[in-house]
Formats: sequence, C-alpha cells, structure tokens
Amino acid sequence: MSLVVGAIVEGVVTGITHFGAFVQLASGETGLVHISEVANTYVKDINDHLQKKDKVKVKILSVDSNGKIGLSIKQALEENRRGSHNKNSRLSFEDKLSKFFKDSDERLQDLRRNTESKRGGRGSPYRAHI
Repeated sequence: MSLVVGAIVEGVVTGITHFGAFVQLASGETGLVHISEVANTYVKDINDHLQKKDKVKVKILSVDSNGKIGLSIKQALEENRRGSHNKNSRLSFEDKLSKFFKDSDERLQDLRRNTESKRGGRGSPYRAHI
C-alpha cells in the first residue's frame, strides 16, 4: 500500500519517547508523531496524551526517500473538525465578531470583579474616619 501525503489513516501507538510517539499504520509501516504534533496545546509529557496500544487517527505529513514517515495527530483532528458542520462555521463574520465582543466583555467584567475583591472593594482600605 502506497502512502499518500495528506491522507488521514488509523494506526496504533507502538512506542513512546520524550520527543514523540511511533505509530504503526494499517499498511504495516511505522511513522513518527513528533511531540509538537500530538495536541493543539503545549505537550510537556507525551505520556499525558498517549499510551502504548492507543488507536489514533493521524495525517501523513511526509514520506522521505529513506522511508521515514512524518505523522500528525493534531492536524488529523483539525481535518475532522473542518469536515463536520458546526454552529460557528455557519455564522457570518458580523455574528462571530459580535460573539467575540460579548465573550470579551464578560471576561473583562469577571477580571474586574476579581481584582476589586482582592483590593478590598471599591474604596480604599486606608480611608480616614472623621
């Protein structure tokens, strides 16, 4: 079976190192998922995300002349998200912008509330009493 760059295939994690995970594909070939291609967030310890014998979907990033196969789990997940129709993808730009401003205002209000409570409320705690 020939591997096509950009294809999404299933595989099984066969080994884990500090720099990534080795995944055996259905074709019997083994590729490497670099630690930076495991998740969309920073991965300090790959063992927090993967274990041996985990079944994973991977995107084939590269196949070099030496037979080394570069794989990505996070790009395979992104492809699946793009393929599915979610609510936000159907929103117009103006609706998305409005939602962003609303969420931003809510976060800012929460931040102000937390900051005021740490300062002792609205007034200064050192107010002189006459």
